[in-house]
Amino acid sequence: MALGATPARLVWLVVVQVAMLTLGGLAIGFAAALVVAPRIEPLLFDVSATDPRVYGLVAATLLVVAAGAAARPAWRVARTDPSEALRAE
Repeated sequence: MALGATPARLVWLVVVQVAMLTLGGLAIGFAAALVVAPRIEPLLFDVSATDPRVYGLVAATLLVVAAGAAARPAWRVARTDPSEALRAE
């Protein structure tokens, strides 16, 4: 804000950073899940280890949790006084 950013722009910055980290984690997690899927298939009951509905539900749940986790820091960033932020160590 000290350099001219609006509170909405700062919130957007935080949300985009969280989204990028979340999507990267989802990509790594899904790749790992597909690698170990054949090994855990015998342990599952009445569902495939590569069921796209399960993967979609997991991705949606993780995105909602990440958005909730980003809300408070984004709100704090938008409310921070620029002079206090510049003086902070």
